[in-house]
Amino acid sequence: MKYSKRILAKDGREIELRSAAAADGCTVLDCFQQTHGEQEGRFLARKEESANEIELIALADGRVVGTAGVDAVGTRYKVAHRAEFGISVRKAYWGLGIGRSLMEACIQCARDAGYVQLELSVIAENTRAIAMYQKAGFLECGRNPKGFRSWTAGYQELVSMRLEL
Repeated sequence: MKYSKRILAKDGREIELRSAAAADGCTVLDCFQQTHGEQEGRFLARKEESANEIELIALADGRVVGTAGVDAVGTRYKVAHRAEFGISVRKAYWGLGIGRSLMEACIQCARDAGYVQLELSVIAENTRAIAMYQKAGFLECGRNPKGFRSWTAGYQELVSMRLEL
């Protein structure tokens, strides 16, 4: 979809509103990081103070190269025994054991927090991740054929997995 309009800001400056293009990627990401930095800080502060949730980072070469976290499914009795697990590692750092180490740390943190079950969703095409999860003891418990929609690949199947702690 395309959009273009010029407006006058309250201070009299002319502002251009338009649909973003691929060439805008770096500046859009920069804007996003600046505007969401404070929100991310509050999120991380909540995790830091939490007794049962955590956000982990992997640092290499002076920057964050991976993240992983454990989040409560809910606080009600019927779901309080369950946690969700998520992980991401920059592609340049794949195959170095960072993902496995983050996963193992999250599993330990989930156990320490008293969870009984750790859950995750992974794109079915990500066979390397699925193999890593299976090796750690995660079992497939379902599939959703249109569970994820990628900007570039369209709909992708999600595999739901769980680990009994």
